[in-house]
Amino acid sequence: MSRHPEKLTILRGTLDVLVLQAVSARPLHGFDVSLWLDERSGSTLRLDDSALYQCLHRLEARGLISGTWGVSENNRRARYYEITEEGRRHLATKGERLLSFARMVTTLLAPDSSRG
Repeated sequence: MSRHPEKLTILRGTLDVLVLQAVSARPLHGFDVSLWLDERSGSTLRLDDSALYQCLHRLEARGLISGTWGVSENNRRARYYEITEEGRRHLATKGERLLSFARMVTTLLAPDSSRG
């Protein structure tokens, strides 16, 4: 078994939900969102930085997150994003649909004990 986990490309349509989940507990700047995704995925998620920032801009334009300028831990100017009430509703709906889909795929891919 490899010491380095295989990097997985994110499925289309899931990044918005994952980013909303990342900022649901507290405001994060883009690099912190990237770290959150990396840590929570066990470093298996392959995500291009430009895709992440496009997602953040898209979510902000849709009113699902709001961004404010602040200063990061290393004293650099950074945009911090936090989820809005509309974003929480979207996360609840889309997040449950994504979980249901994942459960269905897991069930379909599980070994079928009835086949002998």
